[in-house]
Amino acid sequence: MDCGEEVRVETAPYCCSTCDGGEVTGHCLVLQNRKTRSLSTSSAGCSSEYRRTQSLHGPSPVTTFGPKACMLQNPHAVMHIQDPASQRLTWNKPPRSVLVIKKIRDASLLEPFKELCIFLTEVKNMVVYVEQKVLEDPAISGDENFGVITKKFCTFREDLDDISNRVDFIICLGGDGTLLYASSLFQESVPPVMAFHLGSLGFLTPLKFDTYQSQVTQIIEGNTAIVLRSRLKVRVFKENWDKKARVDENGIILTNGDMDSCRKLLQYQVLNEVVVDRGPSSYLSNVDLFLDGHLITTVQGDGVIVSTPTGSTAYAVAAGASMIHPNVPAIMITPICPHSLSFRPIVVPAGVELKIMLSRDARNTAWVSFDGRKRQEICHGDSITITTSCFPVPSICFRDPVNDWFESLAQCLHWNVRKKQNYLEEEF
Repeated sequence: MDCGEEVRVETAPYCCSTCDGGEVTGHCLVLQNRKTRSLSTSSAGCSSEYRRTQSLHGPSPVTTFGPKACMLQNPHAVMHIQDPASQRLTWNKPPRSVLVIKKIRDASLLEPFKELCIFLTEVKNMVVYVEQKVLEDPAISGDENFGVITKKFCTFREDLDDISNRVDFIICLGGDGTLLYASSLFQESVPPVMAFHLGSLGFLTPLKFDTYQSQVTQIIEGNTAIVLRSRLKVRVFKENWDKKARVDENGIILTNGDMDSCRKLLQYQVLNEVVVDRGPSSYLSNVDLFLDGHLITTVQGDGVIVSTPTGSTAYAVAAGASMIHPNVPAIMITPICPHSLSFRPIVVPAGVELKIMLSRDARNTAWVSFDGRKRQEICHGDSITITTSCFPVPSICFRDPVNDWFESLAQCLHWNVRKKQNYLEEEF
């Protein structure tokens, strides 16, 4: 099947030490309206074709300060960033395959799932990928009429089959968890994601299923607004790992010639947050937090959350963090019930590298999870490094990144909802 064509994106909206602010590759995705902005030049205005008339980036700062001072020029450190307001989806070739992700064990999604799959296969002639365990649902496997459609599906199994170069775009049916699950299936480039709100909260699922046919058609034709949701690149180093233990598909054994000791490297792409907590222990969590190799603090409390802007409205906001728009390049560090009145959540630049280790004098181990999954114990000598990934999740917008985000704040979190103060009548 002719999918997975490599295309070029002119600029990298999420740069890291490996891409040097240069070009990155995407999966059948380019960003239209390739007007870019250099941090050393003035920003160009947005095309009047789009809804917004002002850049989502702030103005480029001047580089002269007073009559004599100026900034030392370094051409190698200049980043070219495309305005997020102008990011739109298009295709180098017409899409031919789609991955449909359905929330498991939800009977209310059976009919929308069947209706969507029939539309994709019969009307749009798409190759549909579905996870094997979805088709094992008795309500689906026992439907003889729908069985004719399922025979045309391509199936896969999580952690066993690699579909990263076979899927052109993704459709999620369910809540926010379906988008997180879709992200976990792609450890590098992620196809564009359409997320329909058929779950409980739906902060990350802006599309309504009532008009799915016109929306899917619009996506296939291209030219729709997208928001690039940054992910975290996480590496977990496990000391004194037993070489006889089973290694999953994300694990790499690192040895130094000593047969008695070795290190295991686990790598993850995280959309919401990395959570380090005290686990089942009644003692305080006691972990050291490093930023670019420098110890900045020791977390003493129930734990710490390291989140993306997308994850700022999840666990982090419940722990007291600010809510940050997905287009803001940043990483949030939020303590969980810290045993200190002055330990407040902080926001650091997206390009830094964080490292978390168990403190030498910690009374117990810690536990870590990634988007609520792959939970594992962290012992003395283990370390977790976190930085911004080069592979964001391109999410289809209902209107545009700004309006969709404020709509989610109002509808899902009831942001700043209160009874209005009564008007004070003038006294005569």
